[in-house]
Amino acid sequence: MKEIYQETEFFSNDTVITGQGLINSNTATPIREDAFALSNEEKKSRIAVLFKEIMEVIGLDLSDDSLRGTPERVAKMYIEEIFSGLDPANKPASTLFLNTYSYNQMLIEKNITLYSYCEHHFVPIMGRVHVAYISSGKVIGLSKLNRIVQYFGRRPQVQERLTNQIGAELSSVLETDDIAVIIEAKHLCVCSRGVADDASSTTTVYYGGRLSAADKIAELHNYLFR
Repeated sequence: MKEIYQETEFFSNDTVITGQGLINSNTATPIREDAFALSNEEKKSRIAVLFKEIMEVIGLDLSDDSLRGTPERVAKMYIEEIFSGLDPANKPASTLFLNTYSYNQMLIEKNITLYSYCEHHFVPIMGRVHVAYISSGKVIGLSKLNRIVQYFGRRPQVQERLTNQIGAELSSVLETDDIAVIIEAKHLCVCSRGVADDASSTTTVYYGGRLSAADKIAELHNYLFR
């Protein structure tokens, strides 16, 4: 469990707003208490200035046509796209429906595309997410499973936390512990720098309720990896 030397107030069930003190946090994303003091437009303006400075420090000529608009493009990408999952306002609404068809076996949505960013080096994490659940009497639209994955992926992440966040959110939304999440991903911090190993990948799992039983795990793996 990660130790964060700050006091915690839960802004939402997946985002930690931090102040002073000592806390333990395992699934929540730690962000500052003033994280939303600036508007998105103000954030983009600030990021563009700061990223321009980075580009100048490493020696790039921003008068070049190809580079001139890069700071603004990066700022827009950070706020509106790849880190938009930091803002609870972007959390997808999850409409449930009664399980009128009495389907009581596991439902599996596999190969959900994942794009996230490593919080240690801010380079991409790319892979596939497989989720499964057994209905507690309600079901969710299939596209909402994808949107939940995308929401938590669109923030600086570590794969272990991401796996637990998706699992915890599905359990809360679907009102059941019978949840499974498997993530298979490549980390560019491993592939493109450091050891530069493009062949390796990382797998993390979340098994809850009945889907943590050995026979259900075997059944799930049979559907996914046969």
